[in-house]
Amino acid sequence: MDPKIKDLVDQIASLSLLEAAQLTDALKERLGISDAMMMPAAGAAPAAGATPPPAAEEAAAPEKTAFSVKLEKFDPASKIKVIKEVRALTGLGLKEAKELVENAPKEIKADVKKEEAEELKEKLEAAGGTVVIE
Repeated sequence: MDPKIKDLVDQIASLSLLEAAQLTDALKERLGISDAMMMPAAGAAPAAGATPPPAAEEAAAPEKTAFSVKLEKFDPASKIKVIKEVRALTGLGLKEAKELVENAPKEIKADVKKEEAEELKEKLEAAGGTVVIE
């Protein structure tokens, strides 16, 4: 690096906040730079009062990709089947699966894809549970 540039960088780095602001203002004036030119480059932010394009409105409401499977309740006659199914689907031990089922409503799995959530719901409902996908 050129020693002249290195010295300049050192001098700028040693400025106080007030001095740095004054330097910025002086450079803007000397170089003819307006505040609008200091904004993010090339369409990164819309101008004040500009309406966003339709694609931006669609992006504001993205389609949900991660779902949670929640056991709401279960048929008391099917309790053992539901516990076995929860155990098989989650990999929990017998005690943990039993507590989860008995303390319904409880989340069985979180952050799963829609297809997997539907599959879990079908299996748990077949075992006797009432399931909600959120």
